[in-house]
Amino acid sequence: MLPLKNVWADEGECNVVTANIKEKVHCSFIEGSEDKNIFHYPCLEIYVNLTHLGQLVMLYHTEITVDRNPKCSYIPPDMENYKKVQQHVEMIRDNFRKHQRFLCHYDPSRKEKSVLFKRLYPPEGLLIAFAWPTVLLIGGILIVILVKLSQYLALVSAKQRRTLI
Repeated sequence: MLPLKNVWADEGECNVVTANIKEKVHCSFIEGSEDKNIFHYPCLEIYVNLTHLGQLVMLYHTEITVDRNPKCSYIPPDMENYKKVQQHVEMIRDNFRKHQRFLCHYDPSRKEKSVLFKRLYPPEGLLIAFAWPTVLLIGGILIVILVKLSQYLALVSAKQRRTLI
């Protein structure tokens, strides 16, 4: 997902309504792949109440979670060992049950009926992405100007020496 497609622009308070682990979900990283490329993980499903709108919506960890598997709120990063993955997902579920109020990101136009726990592409990131190349460009232009200025001053100095001799 491109950062420009990110519609979860506003931040609001969310309250956890349910946080449950569903059945094992099949996750294939390569479409039509063999069994060795298919992983199974417990599907954590979290529904929250978006406080100021009073609306029950599904919570997703990041924008990537929505794209990869819209049925689950969280996709574990490492799926090698199922028992470790199970423990990791249970720990996350328990954390959401303990800390039921938190800030979440939602779509102010309400076209997207879900909320995000964390944004991967915040507006500040776009600012930095454009600011850094701009600073480098300005630095390069200044170097060229200083080189041309030193060449000009060397030329003027050489002409002045010739006229003095």
